[in-house]
Amino acid sequence: MTHRIGIGPNLRKSAFYDATIKEGVASFSVYNHMLIPGHFGNPDAEYDRLLNSVAMWDVAAQRQVQLQGADADKLVQYLTPRNLSSTRIGQGRYIPLCDYDGWLINDPVLLKLAEDCYWLSVADSDIHLWAAAIAHEKGWHVRITEPDVSPLAIQGPKAENVTAKLFGEPVRAMKYFGFIETELKGIPLVLARSGWSKQGGFELYLRDSTYGSTLWNIVKDAGSEFGIGPGAPNDTERLESGLLSYGADMRWQTHRANPFEMGLTSLVDIENGHEFIGRTALVKAQQQGIKRKRVGVFIDDHPEPPGHPVALLCDDEPVGFVHEFAFSKRLQKTIGVGLADIARQDELFIHLNEVRHHVRVTDIPFI
Repeated sequence: MTHRIGIGPNLRKSAFYDATIKEGVASFSVYNHMLIPGHFGNPDAEYDRLLNSVAMWDVAAQRQVQLQGADADKLVQYLTPRNLSSTRIGQGRYIPLCDYDGWLINDPVLLKLAEDCYWLSVADSDIHLWAAAIAHEKGWHVRITEPDVSPLAIQGPKAENVTAKLFGEPVRAMKYFGFIETELKGIPLVLARSGWSKQGGFELYLRDSTYGSTLWNIVKDAGSEFGIGPGAPNDTERLESGLLSYGADMRWQTHRANPFEMGLTSLVDIENGHEFIGRTALVKAQQQGIKRKRVGVFIDDHPEPPGHPVALLCDDEPVGFVHEFAFSKRLQKTIGVGLADIARQDELFIHLNEVRHHVRVTDIPFI
């Protein structure tokens, strides 16, 4: 049976939508109320391209929440337990956002564009509503908007060559999460060394959606000699590399976790003394210590992923969840990530379609 998503006005199209249609996009998912390509008909080839050459991804659904105004620095620091005092203009930071009970509600990349202007490049949730409500309740002078910004990712071992061809050799010296405001053939951009893979790459934050197809074609032409092709953020590679996925590895509505459980302890700066949302809860959690932690798993028998978290069982009792898994071509094993009880990590299994599959816990990243 073929399942389809109806495309209506409630699902926004990206600046690169027309370009991806011409490239033969085969499936879409929904992310931040937008359509995001799932694959282009050959997921194995797209995985190989990411690992061995270069891929281009429409990640415009990675929306930006802009905080601008005299109190923008106060707001952004209040939103995260990470100490941002040393963050410079042109520097990005990976930051956890928590609610008042210490549960993660997003894990964006923060970009500091000016002393009074920040972007939160957010995962799949309505953080603009959260930020706007906090700013209003605090009486801070901050305007919360979603600017006309659409990221296009270039990822893979040859991504640097493509980017240097487009912007010049100095881009090779850019540090990870560093970014510059620039243009390409008159198209306004923010160029960042970043992306949701461990294969290296850049993201071009298009600042005028009317240039979507034009920018796509410019990048495609520049990358042709390096074997560039379309793709999408790759779940298998992210599992192998141990990258977090908000909405998959943790989700406020159903699978809550705090930063300590997700391995983000180094990004929670309690000793600094700054006030932030969830501070009291996170201090308590730190004092008590964690009972669960994020783990990698090997799963026997190569079951078909169901597309949702499955209970992790020990003696038929739930001791956590396997949030996502996939078959790794590089490891020739089925691997996954989950959240498991620290005290019970032996003799584990999952049930899928009335079949019992043994599970072995391991460290992450796998590669």
